[in-house]
Amino acid sequence: MSFEKLARLDLNLLVCLHVLLEEGSVTLAAKRLCLSQSAVSKSLNRLREQFDDPLFVRSAHGMRPTPRAMALMPQLEQLLRDIEHLTAPAAFVPQTSDRHFRMALVESAYPLFLPQFLGDIFAEGPNIILDTQAWESNTFEKLISGEVDFGITGKDLNPKDAMLTLMPPKGIVFTELCRDTQCCLVRKDHPALAQPWDETCYLQQRHIQVRCGNDDRWLLDYKLAERGLQRDIAMYVPDFNSAASLCTHTDLVFTAPSHFAGYIAAQLELAVLPLPSALPPMAYTLFWHQHQEKDPGHSWLRQIITSRCRDLSVS
Repeated sequence: MSFEKLARLDLNLLVCLHVLLEEGSVTLAAKRLCLSQSAVSKSLNRLREQFDDPLFVRSAHGMRPTPRAMALMPQLEQLLRDIEHLTAPAAFVPQTSDRHFRMALVESAYPLFLPQFLGDIFAEGPNIILDTQAWESNTFEKLISGEVDFGITGKDLNPKDAMLTLMPPKGIVFTELCRDTQCCLVRKDHPALAQPWDETCYLQQRHIQVRCGNDDRWLLDYKLAERGLQRDIAMYVPDFNSAASLCTHTDLVFTAPSHFAGYIAAQLELAVLPLPSALPPMAYTLFWHQHQEKDPGHSWLRQIITSRCRDLSVS
């Protein structure tokens, strides 16, 4: 294959030749291509040089293709059809697809979001495979490389706050799903329940903290530090469920997203208290990379997730 020769070939010229062969007229070809007659005539001259053949000769009935042009016509039709198929988006039929989608989620998102869209995904795509994993510090890199298709985690709404906690890099696209606030989990016979629950009482307690993406500090800690305050963190754990479980037989306080707190408190018989320190709500956010924007399968799954989860009530 001569790539040097192919590199000199203008695809627009082939399109022009195909239309000229169908119309048999520079005027009609120019109208169909939305070009001037002069532009089409120039293209025809270049085609004649390219194929070293007149391609068309004048006759009483207009332009008559030469034998060389007639021989080119079926090959040209097939070539342009192949190019059209090559550049068309890949078809995606969820009913027959067995595509494997990978999704990274912060742990608190599992009980809130998965029940909202799993049923619809498997109803429309019974052979679809969903591979979930924990949101980690390198999840954005995995989205960029294509190792992960989607990510869901909390993102602070104020850009200055997000700079401290989670700022997506260039090329990452995101959309807000729903908002949530923070509250506190303690065992049902915790000593703090017998006294006024305010910020002073809150800061007097020892706390358990989930390490998210290798980050030991949450926005709450940054906000407290701005006022010269800090929590007494007694223990760091890697996941939300472990933190909640440890609250059942210790006096540790676990600060967690409200929806997760309500869900786990019912299971473990924990008490839920409001967060006495002022903290703006955060937004659970769906992330993906811009190179996935036009992928039909990705668009299908993204539409299901956003339609089922956007503006979801977390009260």
